[in-house]
Amino acid sequence: MDNDLPILDLLPARLREARRAQGLSLDAVAKLSGVSRSMVSQIERGESSPTIATLWNLTRALQVDFAGLLDADAGDKVDVLRAGDVPRFDNMGHLCLIRILSPPEDVGGHEVYDITFEAGGSLKSAPHTRGATEQLTALSGAVRVTSGTATQDLGEGDTARYAADVAHAIEATEAARVFLIVKNA
Repeated sequence: MDNDLPILDLLPARLREARRAQGLSLDAVAKLSGVSRSMVSQIERGESSPTIATLWNLTRALQVDFAGLLDADAGDKVDVLRAGDVPRFDNMGHLCLIRILSPPEDVGGHEVYDITFEAGGSLKSAPHTRGATEQLTALSGAVRVTSGTATQDLGEGDTARYAADVAHAIEATEAARVFLIVKNA
């Protein structure tokens, strides 16, 4: 059996980094994973090689991707979402096309959208979770943003920040494209 695998050199540091990124102690990881505290410590110090089952339990507890943790080039990559692969919705509003730029796991947290409106197009939204906010930048054209009873007109390059935990809307006064960030509290 070949014990000279490069992953065995990377694994301890990657597990330690994942634990620290989550703000977890060795005890907390032990409780969440069912792996003893001493074993977690030995693995992080490179003194013990975990079984696949132990590694699986640790990755679940640390909420990290099992395959990515084992990828020798995990730190040296750029994830790309090609234009043709971006999820799109053209039935969420009136005369608008919504492209979702944020990863699926960010839904309900920090969402990013690229929205194209035809003249007269609109996107009307019910209140999001309490404390939710939106930040909208007009990339081209002009839009009217309404949040509750407040309304502002935006032109190319303008940015609006507003409450999204009340009824709110974006209406294109001419053909427009906007960049929208939704932050749920």
